[in-house]
Amino acid sequence: MAPGNGTCYKPMKATSNGVFQGDTPLDFALPLAILQICLVVVLTRALAFVLRPMRQPRVIAEIIGGILLGPSALGRNHQYLNTLFPAKSLTVLDTLANLGLLFFLFLVGLELDPKALKRTGKKAFAIAMAGIGLPFIMGIGTSVVLRGTISKGVSGPPFLVFMGVALSITAFPVLARILAELKLLTTDVGRMAMSAAAVNDIAAWILLALAIALSGTGHSPLVALWVLLCGAGFVTACVVILPRVFTMMAQRCPDGEPVDEIYVCATLCCVLAAGFITDTIGIHALFGAFVVGILVPKEGAFAGALVEKVEDLVSGLFLPLYFVSSGLKTNVATIHGAQSWGLLVLVITTACFGKIVGTVVVSLLCKMPFQEALAVGFLMNTKGLVELIVLNIGRDRKVLNEETFSILVLMAIFTTFITTPIVMAVYKPAKRASKTEYKHRTIERKDPSDQFRLLACFHSSRNIPGLINLIEASRGTEKRQGLCVYALHLMELSERPSAILMVHKARKNGLPFWNKIQQSDSSNQVVVAFEAFRQLSRVVIRPMTAISAIHRMHEDIGESADRKRAAMIILPFHKHQRIDGSLETTRTEYRSVNRRVLERAPCSVAILVDRGFGGSTHVAASNVSSSITVLFFGGKDDREALAYGARMAEHPGISLTVVRYVASQDSSGEIMTIDLNEGSDGSGSSGVSDGEYLAEFRKRITEDGSIKYEEKVVKNPVETAESIRGFSRCNLFLVGRMSEGPVAACLSAKIECSELGPVGNFLTSPEFVTSASVLVVQQYSTEKRSTPRHSSMSSGKVAELPAGELDDGKMEV
Repeated sequence: MAPGNGTCYKPMKATSNGVFQGDTPLDFALPLAILQICLVVVLTRALAFVLRPMRQPRVIAEIIGGILLGPSALGRNHQYLNTLFPAKSLTVLDTLANLGLLFFLFLVGLELDPKALKRTGKKAFAIAMAGIGLPFIMGIGTSVVLRGTISKGVSGPPFLVFMGVALSITAFPVLARILAELKLLTTDVGRMAMSAAAVNDIAAWILLALAIALSGTGHSPLVALWVLLCGAGFVTACVVILPRVFTMMAQRCPDGEPVDEIYVCATLCCVLAAGFITDTIGIHALFGAFVVGILVPKEGAFAGALVEKVEDLVSGLFLPLYFVSSGLKTNVATIHGAQSWGLLVLVITTACFGKIVGTVVVSLLCKMPFQEALAVGFLMNTKGLVELIVLNIGRDRKVLNEETFSILVLMAIFTTFITTPIVMAVYKPAKRASKTEYKHRTIERKDPSDQFRLLACFHSSRNIPGLINLIEASRGTEKRQGLCVYALHLMELSERPSAILMVHKARKNGLPFWNKIQQSDSSNQVVVAFEAFRQLSRVVIRPMTAISAIHRMHEDIGESADRKRAAMIILPFHKHQRIDGSLETTRTEYRSVNRRVLERAPCSVAILVDRGFGGSTHVAASNVSSSITVLFFGGKDDREALAYGARMAEHPGISLTVVRYVASQDSSGEIMTIDLNEGSDGSGSSGVSDGEYLAEFRKRITEDGSIKYEEKVVKNPVETAESIRGFSRCNLFLVGRMSEGPVAACLSAKIECSELGPVGNFLTSPEFVTSASVLVVQQYSTEKRSTPRHSSMSSGKVAELPAGELDDGKMEV
């Protein structure tokens, strides 16, 4: 029977016999469902790509995509609608959509940590209550107007509650992604909005359960009471029983080992069973799945394994069907006439006014600045999938008619769409950031005894050993003011639901990846390595975390270097060494990050091609024994590399060899003298030429036996390459990225990685056999940059280890 019109249809068979036997595949359930899934996935991903420049969350593209496939747009063509979305297929479509939604709500429950809710401050709780209470009351008032106009005849109490819930909801997952996109997760605004939204999310589900209980038709009012009591009993039983069971499972799944399939299967069956029970009670199957997700322990490998098994299939294939199902019920054409459009404006105004005003007033009473309070108000006005779930349940239970449903869907799209641009306009943390220009943006400087600030970036634990050993080599002598290192963990924020789990870990207690209770978390192993190094050495290590989309990661790096006044940024190369010694690409996207940093960095940059520098573990200072070679061809990048090498040479366990290459006078045209930097005078940040700098350097090292200086006169590229191969037994090569002079220009005819320059490409090429790591250095120069520093770098915030207050509201060791 077709929904809503009483027409009976012949049940669809699952599979066809094929077109060659006269069957039309679209008349069968499985091929039609496959085509529907592919169509909605392609459309929603295309819309998400189009909306990405406007920084809109993907849920906007998914809702709009569903509407476009429905009767509001493409569905106006009845042939299309009857072919791709015939009425007889809607039962199968809705079943698959709700099954996918069931497991997605389980993932949403995994994102919420009950322990974090217990730590919610009074301010966040008060803001959450105001953000629920006032819109709920105004929703009830709006429902009175709607019942007198376009919603005549609907049941009163359920309609009042559904309208109140629809206007008071805040989409917690969507809000987290907007905050991450705007780099506000670790600001006061982000922390407050996330805490309040988590409370709001739980309250919304309780109110939704109430609305569903009241929406029963044709029964005694006592039925609603029984539904609520049974629902409360179900939640109580789950809270008492499930945590113990899940904790036992988690304890039997040690970190670093695969999770036993039986535990994953048992948990997923538990999700289905909970959905069955709550559906039997009369609440909704989704409610049971959400409760089970909340009760799964968030620590350890167990939760991660559940997410890994479920999220890609569910969120990638099945969940988009829910947006189609919702879009087929949304007909914007039903909103016609001045009255209907006026009611749409009324609903949008009421929703925004109640949520924003309620939140802003309480935030101001909590002594938040007006701009921050206004930003929190607009952020709390974000809608999303939960809003769509509420509206669809109301539509299925005939609490909302077609026109009211369409109005509320458009309201959800509008309020979410305006969130990002308005928050960007009203809240600009960059205005509060320090604009003081700092002096030391390079290692080459007049007074080398000044403190050396280093921003060391890493993606995973693979980068840690070589990076720590490089930091150890960079310490200098006790006479200097010391080395200050900011260890920046670069974390990608993807569209996957599990990314929100990562965000929570970075925010928890303000201790990004530093929660020592979670010893099993792999990210904590990274921090433990730096903590151990900090305690064993005199180096100040300050762990930081940057969470952003891969295409904007360079903004976090540049802004962090600028805010921390770093003299150099160290980046890991996008390739790692294999067992056979060759270099294998880790991720191609990392190369794009490195290239953008080189273009826009506010200080010098170095890319580390790690071939096991110092071994696989941290080498203690007393055991360091490394040979470092600086290949000097000329130019400011080479001088920066030499300045860095000179600092490393102060370490008692490091010997430095400086090799300067000079073109022979009788090279017979094999080495052509060309100017790679037309208009350059050969001077860098210190204002000295290569000759002056080398003369000063040689004067300083006359009494230092750990430094050797050689000059090699070469006639052709082959002779240059052979000379460099003579130093292949060292532990580390230090070279400039854009070495100037004829020798460097002719060294490499083919440059595979422009970020390494000609010399760096030669040292990392398969033809050059060595076990030495390579550090390619680019000196900061205003001429090199494609855009001004303040315009190119983000104003985002990066979480770091707290121990004291900074003037920008951040926490630092």
